[in-house]
Amino acid sequence: MWDRIVEEAPRFFSYYNWIFLLEAMLATFLLSAVGCVFGFVAGFFLAATRRTSAKALIPIRGVIVLFIELFRRIPFLVTLMLVFFAFQVLKIDVSVFTVALVTVCIIATAFIAEIIRSGFEAIHANQWDTAAAMNMSLWQVLRYVIMPQAWKVILPPVFGFFLLFIKDTALASQIGVVELTYAGKVLNNKGFSAALVFGTILVLYFALSYPLARFGVWMEARLATSRNR
Repeated sequence: MWDRIVEEAPRFFSYYNWIFLLEAMLATFLLSAVGCVFGFVAGFFLAATRRTSAKALIPIRGVIVLFIELFRRIPFLVTLMLVFFAFQVLKIDVSVFTVALVTVCIIATAFIAEIIRSGFEAIHANQWDTAAAMNMSLWQVLRYVIMPQAWKVILPPVFGFFLLFIKDTALASQIGVVELTYAGKVLNNKGFSAALVFGTILVLYFALSYPLARFGVWMEARLATSRNR
């Protein structure tokens, strides 16, 4: 096996293969990053809407709860296939990358909405009641009272979810999205050793995830210091 790897390495690590792998690595990162940014924005509005008390919004709050509970419990691959076939049924012509991105956004919204809701719940009820007694609107309460405290609770698990999603997006290769796992399959099908190909894919996943993980540890340490202070 090692003789084959040594023999194939010069051809495998060619300029065009590196470009192919780096583009696939960028696709993996974009799927996770765009999904989580969209999920944070959409999840915030879903979590905030759940805090409303207007009777007219009861049906909307029910739909939000159903959406969150449903997509937090459906596997990524099943959701991916549902979105893929939904576009086909609706006769909407989009790329497989767009299908994967929509899937990632849906799942990220459901998970991050629940994380943000938990962050809201971490703030003592007295602060909500006091702000309401001062005739502050819900958005004023969130902006000036809750979020300055809650983001320190919310961001670490959101960041952990982002790192987890980097690995989960490998399932997008099932519909032909050219991300890292799919790139590994293509190069393996060209005759390169599986050990060489997927060993390289492993290193690239690590190179993508480890700096982000260290940044997350640093951020959590700063937030912990801020909370203790």
